[in-house]
This record gives sequence, C-alpha cells and structure tokens, in this order.
Amino acid sequence: MIRQDGVDILADHSLLLAIPAFLPAIALVGLVLFIAMRDRHAEKRENADTEPPSAQTEENP
Repeated sequence: MIRQDGVDILADHSLLLAIPAFLPAIALVGLVLFIAMRDRHAEKRENADTEPPSAQTEENP
C-alpha cells in the first residue's frame, strides 16, 4: 500500500474479514482427519483381534 501525506489509516480489517471464511474450513479439515485416524486405529484393533494366533506370531517375531 502506498503512503500518502495527510492520510491516516485507522485500521486494516482484511485479516479480520478473512478469519470467518477460513476458520470453518480449517475446522472441517481437522474433523475429517480426526475421524479418519480414529477409523484406522479401530480397523487395526479389529484386524488384530480376528487374525489367527499363527498369523500374529509370523508377523511379529
């Protein structure tokens, strides 16, 4: 922005106006990542419970 003599900028609200636009998007991405990680952990636990004991010992020596 170019400064001019005799002009006082009292406030720049561009960041304040951008926050409401980006905050829901960031929150939504966080929620999707949380659900995806929770589902992957649940799937690992489920698969570990259903494997026969011989398969578990072969994978984890």
